[in-house]
Amino acid sequence: MKRVSQLTALTAALGLAAFSSFAAEMAPSLTLTALQQQQGALIDTRASAFYNGWPQTLNGPSGHEPAALNLSASWLGAMNETQLKAWASQHQLTPTTPVALYGSDSDNQAVKARLNQAGFSQVTLLSDALQTPARLQRLAHFEQLVYPQWLHQLQQGKPVTAAPAGEWKVIEAAWGAPKFYLLSHIPGADYIDTNEVESEPLWNKVSDADLKAMLAKHGIRHDTTVILYGRDVYAAARVAQIMLYAGVKDVRLLDGGWKAWDSAKLPVQRGTPNKVTPAADFGAPIPGQPQLMLNTEQARGLLHRKDASLVSIRSWPEFTGVTSGYSYIKPKGEIAGARWGHAGSDSTHMEDFHNPDGTMRSAEDIAAMWKQWHILPDQQVAFYCGTGWRASETFMYARAMGWKNVGVYDGGWYEWSSNPQNPVATGERGPDASL
Repeated sequence: MKRVSQLTALTAALGLAAFSSFAAEMAPSLTLTALQQQQGALIDTRASAFYNGWPQTLNGPSGHEPAALNLSASWLGAMNETQLKAWASQHQLTPTTPVALYGSDSDNQAVKARLNQAGFSQVTLLSDALQTPARLQRLAHFEQLVYPQWLHQLQQGKPVTAAPAGEWKVIEAAWGAPKFYLLSHIPGADYIDTNEVESEPLWNKVSDADLKAMLAKHGIRHDTTVILYGRDVYAAARVAQIMLYAGVKDVRLLDGGWKAWDSAKLPVQRGTPNKVTPAADFGAPIPGQPQLMLNTEQARGLLHRKDASLVSIRSWPEFTGVTSGYSYIKPKGEIAGARWGHAGSDSTHMEDFHNPDGTMRSAEDIAAMWKQWHILPDQQVAFYCGTGWRASETFMYARAMGWKNVGVYDGGWYEWSSNPQNPVATGERGPDASL
């Protein structure tokens, strides 16, 4: 009897320990109100497309919970411990911050495990997630950044949210011959060489007459919905921004570009583009939106103003004059009075604007980054870089964010630096230097 009693006690003790472990693992969930009362943080573990506003089902809720951060479970494989801790620090999260997650069960579990591993001990679930549509927040024009599964469903003829109003085309954009396109591309996609929209000596956009001919060649009218993607997002963005300038009303980017499609393991196609029937007429005057493309004098007019910003989308070493960023651009430095809008580690990267999977970083993060340099949504804002690609990607993000008065200084640093009379700044400097 005594031995049985000991076993019973041991079993009970083990059971209690297991229960305690289970309870610790599955801490009580919180409502949004309760989390806010605890000054906790909210994390959306879904893909950025759903965080931005795309509904997960045709008539499902759209957007994310108020003030939620996006830490998609799909990013975890691309984030080491240092990067995860840097993300948390950037968003003012400490190991003792109460954190509530929402998304699918598997995504929540994956994110919780990584946060626990990083030392976050108060991680629970949001009990009333996505149940009050009126309080959800979204990217002002999330439909301008499409995601792979949406495009695949559109191609299959299935009903989709924010469907094109009329004829639509998918186009891959890149510089030069379609060497990667020939090996594998999105089924049915046309191909545009960026040399069709910009030309030497300064790599500014081609003339309006040449632009009209290019659009006709690819069967594009003003009312054609064009969905662009690239191996490099900024190549597609360059073409997209120029098409918007021309007057194409509905131009969208595949967020994350070819990498997003490839990672989704969706169908691909090999070979040359299908034959395109040229458009007889664009159907509207070109340019339809001339204000989207600024020349040097218009860019100069934005300097040193509180109601306007000329924004450099170049790496910090480029902005401070350590490097020009390009083998074919010799002068180093920056437009005196320009504000730094961030970019990436060098002239071919845009990490400051990307999630770990290459999709657009949250609008809240981007706006906060810009605000530090006095770049505000109610200003007239023109972006530039070396020759227009990075600036165009940023333009497309600002447009999706709902910034209404944005454009691109086409000539950028290449054109500005070609005239020694234009004022140039070099060296370390802060946001107030542009005031």
